[in-house]
This record gives sequence, C-alpha cells and structure tokens, in this order.
Amino acid sequence: MTREYSSISVETTLNSGINTTATTMTVPSVAAATALLGGITLDPGNVDIFTVAIDHDTVNEEIVFITGVSGDTFTISRGQAGTGTPGVSGITHSAGASIKHVMTSSDLIYFRDGVGVADAAIPKSLVTTKGDLVTATASATPARLGVGTNGQILIADSTTATGLKWGADVSGKVVQVVRGSTSTIVVASISTDTPVSTTLSATITPTSASNNILIFVNQSGIYKAPGSTADFMLRFLVKRGATQVGTFAGSTTYTGDTTGGSGGDAGATFIDSPGTTSATTYTTEVIRTIANSGGINQTGFCYLQWLTGESTLLLMEVRP
Repeated sequence: MTREYSSISVETTLNSGINTTATTMTVPSVAAATALLGGITLDPGNVDIFTVAIDHDTVNEEIVFITGVSGDTFTISRGQAGTGTPGVSGITHSAGASIKHVMTSSDLIYFRDGVGVADAAIPKSLVTTKGDLVTATASATPARLGVGTNGQILIADSTTATGLKWGADVSGKVVQVVRGSTSTIVVASISTDTPVSTTLSATITPTSASNNILIFVNQSGIYKAPGSTADFMLRFLVKRGATQVGTFAGSTTYTGDTTGGSGGDAGATFIDSPGTTSATTYTTEVIRTIANSGGINQTGFCYLQWLTGESTLLLMEVRP
C-alpha cells in the first residue's frame, strides 16, 4: 500500500463516537474531511494509507490508517503502531475526540526498509548508452548488454556471459529486392564486336558482404532492323560495374534475307557475389554472338525495347 502525507492537513474531530472495532469514522462535514486530508486524494480500493491519531496526546490515543473516504466518512484500519491489534481493534472514542495527521514509528520503519530495498535495486548507472539492456550473468547478478547495431536481433547464446548476444537476422533468405526497368528504344550496331548499352540498369546496396545477389534479367522488344544480314544472332552481357557476371543468348531472328524481323524477348537468371556493402550497379549490354567467319556475316542493326517493349532487371539480396 502507498503511504500518503500532507504538510497542510487541518486537525478535526469525531462527529460521533466509535467503539473498538468500528471500521469507519465520521467528521463534522465534507469540508472537514477534505481539510484533514490536506490535498491528498486516496485511490479507490483501499490501496493508500493516510495516518492519523485519534485523541492524540492523551491516554486514549490510537493510531489509525485512513484507507478511503466518502463524503464526511472515512474507512479506517484500527490499532496501528502499538495502539491495539493492527487492522482489528483499537480504543473506544467519544464524539468530539480530536483527529490529527501524524507521523509514527511505523512510518519511520517503512522509510528504513524502503532504503534497504532501494540499495538492493539495480543502479541506473549500469546502463550507459541508448538501447542498452539489463541482463544477468547468474542468479541475482545483473549485467549490461550493450546495444547492437542497426538491423541486428537479440539471440540466445549460452556461451556468452549474459546468455544473450546481438546478431544478424537469419530468419529469412531474401533480404531486399530492387527492380530496374527501361522502355528507351535503343538502336544497336552489330557490325562490330563492341558491346552496346541497352540502357537497362539497377542499383542495390547489400546489407552484408557475405550475401549474394540473385539477378533476373529480361530483354524485351528485340527487333532486327531492315537491311541487316540474314545471319542475325545476338547475345547479352550482364555486368556489375565493369565486371561481366553473366551472358545469355539473345534473339536469333533469321529471316533468310535482309528483311526486318522480330525476335521477341530474351531472359536469364544469374547469381553473383559482389562481396561488398557499397552501392552496386548492374547493367546489360548487347553484342553479336560471334564474329564474321565461316560464311556467317553479321552486320547491321537491332532495336531493343521496340514499340511497347519494357526490359527489366530484378535484383534480390539473399543470404547464402
């Protein structure tokens, strides 16, 4: 129970006498009851204590705890601090007996014991940083676990002093997904062995250097330009920066002559290990499949993202 105190309590009197076991007492008015409490509000449920003496400084003095109030009537617990049987019985008092808010030996014992409890409490100085946790190294042995880094989770680990540690979240495989796309029409020459950018790119920033990047690429709207050679074969390069990480066959739009023709879409899937936590950009380039030789003569142009074509590059960071 919570003990309440007031420095402005005003003494009052009993409005009518009480016997040794009465559990309520009445004062002359509601105003008198309010003044005796001195601004204190007692919570409902008899969970607070407000100490008073009835017939104080006389042979009939009795210490009682006021635990509730309704109008001009108090609920009381009798015989406190050696003046009766605590909570059971006290002394008979007549109408007009004085009632005064007091501090008793019971209050001093309460304070003393409270200091002991406080001394045994965990000191605030144990935690030093925002996000610190209070843990334990053994029974009744509190300890500090310093805050982890962003994105880490708390993991039980019996090999550590506190039985806990911060670590990476390994509850799932896919960490993040990034999508890049382009609908820009590209006219690419296939007359040389120099790769041409498709304008398709996507950038991802891995959360761990040990994670892999799963790459899904789809090149759309591939079209053989009129006037290009009959032997028309393409391949696409997937690059991380300047490093090639994959290649796949594009479109074989063999028309048998130099007329234009659509080769549709081409796609592939790769997995890459960039080994970094820095922003990493992936791109695609187009190039003819093989150099002119053996009767194959690949010259001319191709269109990419032709008409309504949209090429896409999907990057997934995954844990190994």
